[in-house]
Amino acid sequence: MAKKLPKVDVVIVGVGWGGGIIASELTKQGLTVVGLERGKERKTEDYFMVHDELRYALRYEMMQDLSKETITFRSKMNIRALPMRSYGSFLIGTGLGGAGIHWNGQTFRFLPYDFEIRSKTIERYGAKKIPEGMTIQDWGITYDQLEPYFDKFEKMAGIAGEENPLGGKRSSPYPIPPMRTTPSMKMFADAAKKKNLHPYILPSANLSQAYTNPDGVARAACQYCGFCERFGCEYGAKADPVVTVIPVAKKTGKFEIRTHSHVRRILHTGNKATGVLYTDVTTGEEFEQPADIVVMTSYVFNNARILLMSKLGKPYDPATGKGVIGKNYAYQVMRGGAVGFFDDKEFNNFAGAGSLGMCLDDYNGDNFDHSDLKFIHGANIAVTQTGFRPIGTNKVPPGTPSWGKDFKAASIKYTNRFISVGAQGASMPFRQHFLDLDPTYKDAFGDPLMRITYDFVDQDRELAAFCADKCAEIVKEMGANEKLEINRKLGPYDITPYQSTHNTGGVIMGASPETSAVNNYLQMWDAENVFVVGASAFAHNSGYNPTGTMGALSYRAAEGILKYRKSAGGMLV
Repeated sequence: MAKKLPKVDVVIVGVGWGGGIIASELTKQGLTVVGLERGKERKTEDYFMVHDELRYALRYEMMQDLSKETITFRSKMNIRALPMRSYGSFLIGTGLGGAGIHWNGQTFRFLPYDFEIRSKTIERYGAKKIPEGMTIQDWGITYDQLEPYFDKFEKMAGIAGEENPLGGKRSSPYPIPPMRTTPSMKMFADAAKKKNLHPYILPSANLSQAYTNPDGVARAACQYCGFCERFGCEYGAKADPVVTVIPVAKKTGKFEIRTHSHVRRILHTGNKATGVLYTDVTTGEEFEQPADIVVMTSYVFNNARILLMSKLGKPYDPATGKGVIGKNYAYQVMRGGAVGFFDDKEFNNFAGAGSLGMCLDDYNGDNFDHSDLKFIHGANIAVTQTGFRPIGTNKVPPGTPSWGKDFKAASIKYTNRFISVGAQGASMPFRQHFLDLDPTYKDAFGDPLMRITYDFVDQDRELAAFCADKCAEIVKEMGANEKLEINRKLGPYDITPYQSTHNTGGVIMGASPETSAVNNYLQMWDAENVFVVGASAFAHNSGYNPTGTMGALSYRAAEGILKYRKSAGGMLV
């Protein structure tokens, strides 16, 4: 029998970027908030002098324990899904701050096209441009409506950057100047300009200079140490929830964080939630936390999984295309790049930052004509210098033996003589790609695991080949030798090698309860006091990192929760 606790105004499930932003905004307005985090406490001091590639990058110190909870995967509906027993394609974080602790800090705004993708595609190319089975839809919000929330997120996090010449209009400049320009970045920019393209410096959550945000949180500048992705920042220079929004919420005295608290169900009656049921993983004791408002702010998979286990919202059925929970799972197309090797130049590849780079959007969104192409959308193309670490980085030209004297000689020669130009491709949803509960495998508590059904399709393969050719053209213009590595071919999706942690969808937003799970305030259509915040709301994934757009939607959701509270209930849209 679960122990029933005193009721609070709001309970948050997962205290990462989404949970931290919601807690900060609501507690500043006087609401009492409890944040339930299944992982452990985290603080900046945990990362002092721990530049340990083996411990964090290869043994995944900061990630979820897959022996207790994982996902299952299958490429088609007619085969049995199997559990992901070791990390590969993506990394599932855990602990206070969530994936916001070990991200790189690349902070883009999705393009105006993204939010009205179906309407804009049909308007320009006709309905036949959308292939059979592709389930793209408008998001129920426009870029212009979301722009003020992008601005708020960027000022809170201290995003360093310069205006994207092909992006949406901005209400104000980035709060601080862009990161430094390295030799490889300058080479990329010069080559791109020669091809009449529009390069710009990556927007970065790694501070280019000391910064104090509107909440009064002061942070130091980035040291370019090269330990961002999969690592916490010992300087606090990389924006994360623990050094930005969580301290603001805690300072109000209205925010209580309970770590090691594994939420298993949302409790509800009628069209309203009454609270959540969770287990203290250190003692095994069960608790019921009543609340006026429940906010799901965990990772994509967990948001969808808890709703399905709680029987809240209609599960998606791929056979009929009906239902919404689990619908429109999407990923990222990371194949489609080129690596150039240089005999006459050396680069300090060991130094860098998670969001140090130069990029362009000439081939992203609908910034180019797709009339004669067999795909829609595109990719952000970039050269980045994130800090190549010795165990994980060992590039040699194509044709080099994989072992022996010649391999060693090439490895030593090219350690600091290569540049990789990569494409981060958009991922479109298809009817056969979805999330549901696995009927066979369970977690440590006996609850069903999340099952992913997904594979690359012709849309992805055409996009990857196109982007690889564009990347190769830029690398050649940069002066690379003839031994180019060009990654044109995209085979079946393989969950074993790392690709990207940019999973999206499953609890998507939209204008109608028939096609979406939440409205444009991320309020559930089927439960008015439940808000589901995160990249789970994305109806597709763009050619960018998702965090900037997720942050903007979090601020909008916070505004919606306050409106809901003030109006004493009801649907906001």
